[in-house]
This record gives sequence, C-alpha cells and structure tokens, in this order.
Amino acid sequence: MDWRANILHTDEQVRELLTETKRIAVLGIKPESHAMQPAFYVSKYMAEMGYEIIPVPVYYPEITEILGTPVYRSLMSVPGDVDMVNVFRRPHDIAKHTIEILAKRPRSVWFQLGITNDEAAEKFARAGIKVVQDLCLMVEHRTLLRSAAS
Repeated sequence: MDWRANILHTDEQVRELLTETKRIAVLGIKPESHAMQPAFYVSKYMAEMGYEIIPVPVYYPEITEILGTPVYRSLMSVPGDVDMVNVFRRPHDIAKHTIEILAKRPRSVWFQLGITNDEAAEKFARAGIKVVQDLCLMVEHRTLLRSAAS
C-alpha cells in the first residue's frame, strides 16, 4: 500500500477516522487554568462528546490531573493502546516526539489547526499510522459528525 494513502484529506476519510476513534492522548494539553486556549477547550469538547481523553501535558509539572483524569508525562507511560494522538505542539517541536509517537503506535496522529510537519507526517504514514494535518479536531467533529446526526 502506498504510504500517501495514510495522509487523510477528504471529509469522508476524516469522518471515518473520527467514528473509529475512542481513546485520544492529547500531547501538549493545557490545564483548566488555560480554558480559553484550544489546547484545553478542544479536549474538553471531545470529552463531552464521549471520547476518552488522556492528558499528556508538556509543561505544568505541578498539574496531576486535567479534565478529572490523571496526567501522563509521556506517551509511553500511557497504559494500553491509543487510537489517536492529538498534537498541540509547534511544528518545529514535533520532531522531539516523533520517536515516542512511533513507539506508541497510535492508529492516527492529528496535528491541530495551524500545525503541519510533512517530515513527521511522512514517517507516521510510512509506519501505517493515519495522519491529519492543519485541521481542528473540534471543528471537524462538529461539521462531520454532529451535523450528520442532526
């Protein structure tokens, strides 16, 4: 299979991915004290929609839980499988996490709106991991799943 097929572009591909996803590790999540930032409220929305959110903050060492869930300091410390890693990191910071993401083997990696890293995306896609870049998980969920249910 051509690795490019793992780079998702169409609404249908994204809808299917969201439907198959249940457990999302959020790399770079922010705590409730940053409730007005997407790195918090997108995760809160997805939790309200029934997804299991696993907080993996990069900063905030004093924080022990976010959204009522214990935080993990690395993806590798998250027990069990992860369907998706939702990435809230600057594009140039993603390289620091590439090996860990590949080792965790999520079914997908989602780079939030404004975040692209073609080099990392290609590595993930070649490893059989589906990749979405430069889209907001919350907006896509609202558009593709909630509007379909209405």
